Amino acid sequence: MTEHHSLKAMVLAMVLATTAGMALTDSPMALAAQPLTASASTADSAAPAAAGLHELQSRWANIRYQTPEARRADAFEQLYQRAQALLKAQPKSAELHTWAGIIRGSQAGAEGGLSALSQVKEARAEFEQALSIDPTTLSGSAYTSLGTLYHQVPGWPISFGDDDKARQLLQKGLSLNPDGIDSNYFWADFLHDQGDDAQARQAIEKAMAAAPRPGRETADAGRRQDIQALLKEI
Repeated sequence: MTEHHSLKAMVLAMVLATTAGMALTDSPMALAAQPLTASASTADSAAPAAAGLHELQSRWANIRYQTPEARRADAFEQLYQRAQALLKAQPKSAELHTWAGIIRGSQAGAEGGLSALSQVKEARAEFEQALSIDPTTLSGSAYTSLGTLYHQVPGWPISFGDDDKARQLLQKGLSLNPDGIDSNYFWADFLHDQGDDAQARQAIEKAMAAAPRPGRETADAGRRQDIQALLKEI
């Protein structure tokens, strides 16, 4: 793997998948998205998960963009433990499992070293659990995030990296969110690393044209910086 694909670089990767999916107000977990026929008990159970999702998103952005690099790994560990506490109360929340995976993957990128290898496996397990609950969660963000993992981590015998599987997963995420900033950015990054810069440029142009996500301004701004950095390489 190149330096770009090192575990240390996974902060960039998971950043990114990490702007995962939709804004909270667009999420299936949001109360506004509940069917009009939903029972009061359904709404009551959704409210804590929606609030928890918003908390994880906000704290993740703060760590990624406003916390000194030397303190990020510990901060991500604390946030991952918070995600696990939320999941204990809402174990069937695909959205919370997706974000637990994003946080664990971000921690692996911030920390590096041998411990990162176990952390990316834990992140993979979270994404797989999310997909087993709801394959369409967060507009395909679990697929995109899992595909990013397979793309970024080393392959056998060190870890589970697999570009063929990454391609399949990233394409699945793109099919669920064809105009998304994250789905197109990660697809462009993958294509560039595969030497297909012509297709990568098309994807990156779609990422640049993606509509802003309400409530995700910090994440969108960071992603657009990553888009500009990728553009300089292709």
